Amino acid sequence: MAEADAQGAPDTQTLARGPARRRPSRRLTGNARVLAAPAYERLIAAEPYLRRSIPTLIVIFLLVVAAARSMSMMAWHDDIERTARTLLGLGAAELASAMRAGEKAPGDDTAASQDYLERSSVLGSLRPRHILVVTDANYRVVASVPRALDWTGKTLDSLVSGGQPLFLFGERADVMTVSVNGHEWFAALSHVGPGKGAAALLIPKETVFAEWRRMVSLNVTLFVITSGVLIIVLYAYFSQASRAQTADRIYEQAHQRIDLALVRGRCGLWDWDMARGKMYWSRSMYDMLGYEVCEDMLSFGVVSAIIHPDDADLFDLANQIVAREIDQIDQVFRMRHAAGHWVWMRAKAQVIDPEASEIHLIGIAVDVTEQHKLARQSEMADMRLRTAIENISESFVLWDSDDRLVMCNTKFQEQMGLADPDVVSGTARADLETRMKGYAFERKLASTNGRDGATFERQLADGRWLQVNQSKTRDGGVVSIGADITLLKQNQEKLVDSERRLMATIHDLSLARRAEEERAVELSELNRKYMRETERAEAASRAKSEFLANMSHELRTPLNAIIGFSELMQSGLFGKLGSDRYEEYARDIHSSGSYLLGVINDILDMSKIEAGQFSLQREEIDLDKLMAEAIRVISVQADAKSISIGTKIAEHATLHADRRAIKQIVINLLSNAVKFTGQNGRILVKAKKVSGAFVLSIEDNGCGIPKEALKKLGRPFEQVQNQFSKNHTGSGLGLAISRSLTEMHGGVLKIKSSEGEGTIVSVRIPVSQMKMAA
Repeated sequence: MAEADAQGAPDTQTLARGPARRRPSRRLTGNARVLAAPAYERLIAAEPYLRRSIPTLIVIFLLVVAAARSMSMMAWHDDIERTARTLLGLGAAELASAMRAGEKAPGDDTAASQDYLERSSVLGSLRPRHILVVTDANYRVVASVPRALDWTGKTLDSLVSGGQPLFLFGERADVMTVSVNGHEWFAALSHVGPGKGAAALLIPKETVFAEWRRMVSLNVTLFVITSGVLIIVLYAYFSQASRAQTADRIYEQAHQRIDLALVRGRCGLWDWDMARGKMYWSRSMYDMLGYEVCEDMLSFGVVSAIIHPDDADLFDLANQIVAREIDQIDQVFRMRHAAGHWVWMRAKAQVIDPEASEIHLIGIAVDVTEQHKLARQSEMADMRLRTAIENISESFVLWDSDDRLVMCNTKFQEQMGLADPDVVSGTARADLETRMKGYAFERKLASTNGRDGATFERQLADGRWLQVNQSKTRDGGVVSIGADITLLKQNQEKLVDSERRLMATIHDLSLARRAEEERAVELSELNRKYMRETERAEAASRAKSEFLANMSHELRTPLNAIIGFSELMQSGLFGKLGSDRYEEYARDIHSSGSYLLGVINDILDMSKIEAGQFSLQREEIDLDKLMAEAIRVISVQADAKSISIGTKIAEHATLHADRRAIKQIVINLLSNAVKFTGQNGRILVKAKKVSGAFVLSIEDNGCGIPKEALKKLGRPFEQVQNQFSKNHTGSGLGLAISRSLTEMHGGVLKIKSSEGEGTIVSVRIPVSQMKMAA
């Protein structure tokens, strides 16, 4: 891991380069790219030109070889001809010189000339195809070698045509090309002396150049074979290059399809080489996070720097993998997008070979931001639904299609006599019914909920009556809602008694006409009472539905009157009350009324927030003025307990938010701090910009909050009671309203406390929602 740390120093320049842009895919990787990248890039650029120039280069090569060999053969041809001419001239001159040295002329004795010619030393240096001829003064052949020619007795000029210069000038005519029987020969003639004849030496041109023609034929054959081989190699090269291009194109298409599938699926591939502390990302990973595509391996520190520190610790994870504690990863965490926001990712990976010395992981990462948002919204909706169900006056229970408990409210538990451990989600209905209280009476009524519904009237053991409406859900479950109809039943019993009395009255009226008339009047009166009672019952039912909606508004008017009159009584505007106890009562009335009005206002604010009817009116807020106004509101309570309130707010700080909401948050938090801080305590208010967000914190040295109770705070009507705070009253809505208003601004409210030492409440609003000038 030391190597990984050394190589993994965060280099934000690697990723923070703006939107993703494509680069050519034909790149070297690793150390080879570092060492040979420049030359390789130049080779890649010149490759098309080199490939097109190969046929031309081969043709040029063949032409050069052919020209060179042709020039060599022509030079050799000239050498052979020159050698043959020289040899003929020297041979003829030597033969003539030898004959001049003899005592007889060539024509004196034919047999002797023939014998002399056959024994001549000139034959030893000539080829077998050379012809030696000796003539007399008239150029008649007297001897020849070889004898098979049968030239003896014939004139040389009749046998040889085109050789007149030889007969006239002899050796001065040099070696000439003559024609013998239609074939070209080389011939040389030398005179023995005046009137003594001549010696001639001849050889066919075909014999002279026989070896040269054989070598020409061999060279032509080798050139043709070489050319054929090169053409075959060239064809094979282009075929292989074509197949390679086709394979590259297929690879590129497959790679593009994979990239497109990964981008469309919002997922990416990653390869983690832990031995070198490097990580490879696919293009889709860069696209998901908005960074520029980079062919280089990313360092360990660069990737760790963009992971949210609250979600995952990459270094700790790497240590666990290196220690062989785990061999796979499946985690959900946030990664910073190039635009600055966070993206929720689910990463899954597996060690390729757990037994290998160098650990290597390959896995995928999926963008689950939308799923996370939907899950959070579903959780919030479920919490609101449960809160609403819990607060209704009717009992509620929901069973799934397998008759197992899904949820119920405390009203149902109270009516059925069930404890919290009994109503665990997933409990079978049959098991739960065995623990319920029995019914004193039950009957099924005509259903008004359709074919799948049912309505029951049930009397509990304590005498209360319930009307239970059951209906089927879309997934096959059953929902039951029980309304308390005890008052309605009591009214019905009264009506039944009235009917019995009416019947008795009618029976009595049959005995006396006058009594009958009186009874008729009484019956009419009873009937009107019955109608009035019925109307009252219906009105009570409607009032019950409208009560929660109108209660707060209806209570405000009398409360305002009570508070106003109590203030008049305290001020003594119309004179003194006459007793100190009356003044104390007036203060109690005023404080109780103010407290109740605050609770009602909190209930209204909370209901508006939960119903989504609380709208924010954002504006630029001067935090110095706003804090001063809030502190003035709380200063009376703080002075009563000798509590000092200090502030530490950045100068000229402004916040783009809803003024009333921010002020209510500050007042609620300050009020709680004053309420739970003892005599001569202190409170410190801080406001500053930290890590791209505006942070407001209120710190006190009050009684503090137990750790096990911190999770409950912030819920509606939740209060924590301990030995320090049990004498304080409150609705428990202040923190809930502050938390909700903070979340509406996109922020978060956190509480840090230690029992007996104090509490710190922090409100954090993202920087995108505020402006701050120093």
